[in-house]
Amino acid sequence: MGACVVRETRLARGVAGLILENDLVSVTVLPGKGADIYELVSKREGIDVLWKSPWGLSPPGGVHSAADSATAWLEAYEGGWQEIFPNGGTANTYRGVELNFHGEASLASWDYEIAELNDAAEARLSTRLRRSPFTIERSMRVEAGKPVLFISERITNHGREDLEAMWGHHPAFGAPFLSGACRIDTNARVVHADDEIGGPLNPLDKGATFSWPHGERDGVASDLSRVAGPDDPPHETMAYLTDFAGEHAWYGITNTELGLGVGMVWPKAVFPFAWFWQEMHASPGFPWYGEVYVMAIEPSSSMPGHGLSAVIQKTGTQLSIPARRSVEVEFAAVLYHASEGIDWIGADGTVSVR
Repeated sequence: MGACVVRETRLARGVAGLILENDLVSVTVLPGKGADIYELVSKREGIDVLWKSPWGLSPPGGVHSAADSATAWLEAYEGGWQEIFPNGGTANTYRGVELNFHGEASLASWDYEIAELNDAAEARLSTRLRRSPFTIERSMRVEAGKPVLFISERITNHGREDLEAMWGHHPAFGAPFLSGACRIDTNARVVHADDEIGGPLNPLDKGATFSWPHGERDGVASDLSRVAGPDDPPHETMAYLTDFAGEHAWYGITNTELGLGVGMVWPKAVFPFAWFWQEMHASPGFPWYGEVYVMAIEPSSSMPGHGLSAVIQKTGTQLSIPARRSVEVEFAAVLYHASEGIDWIGADGTVSVR
């Protein structure tokens, strides 16, 4: 088994990064930009499963002149995997301040320290938000001989009043991993189509509820477990997976031609939903211009993705964090090898291959 290491690096345009790796997996993190996970690489194939935006990394000190927070967030969006907190989706006003699109944590600079342990390597990151009194602490660990990224997080409300928030993770997957050969397995049993988002190329009736993996639009059925290829007819999807069987929610995306898959597993008590987003050469105009081929399945505390105020009004699924208290979660992302799909992912990252 190869050694587990954490090392500092410098990426394109001078962006600073941390690399955690063992003999099977390499993970690149951007402490200066939201502690984003920029790369998740299976070393056997040399394939990064995460999507990259066409405009790429922003250089240190890059100036974004957008007047609205959604445009500013997208200008800084390099792809990869973001932490979404304390807001998800649309910007809105809460407790006297605007919570920006997809939340402050994904744009903040994070401090970090490196720990090399026996048969493991770990990076410990933290940030204190400015618009709300939260600290986020995250530990990321790789262990020898395991193609798994283990993540532990704690969010603390330092204020003397109870606060509400949305909390989730936004891993976006792209080519060359993502293709029409990809199949999705999950223990989710229900799909809620978003009631607002989605144009004429959305395969789901807005606001409808389906049994996974079934969907429908105007009487035309679709199978959400099958990923469209880059040359298939364009479509866009925004929906929410829920009703996960058991204590832990999980999903796996398997590329049956490559024999490579990526999955996540998390406690559904903290993240009872997973946002299901696909942008397959569909949306005209800013920011996609019909150019991108990407999808994400995103563990989340709340639905829909219209911002905290809308969640409070529509579904009451916001996360409540009492004054001077913390919430914690442990979850994992795993790379695996399979030619057909998987039956389950255990809380320790163990995968049952079909």
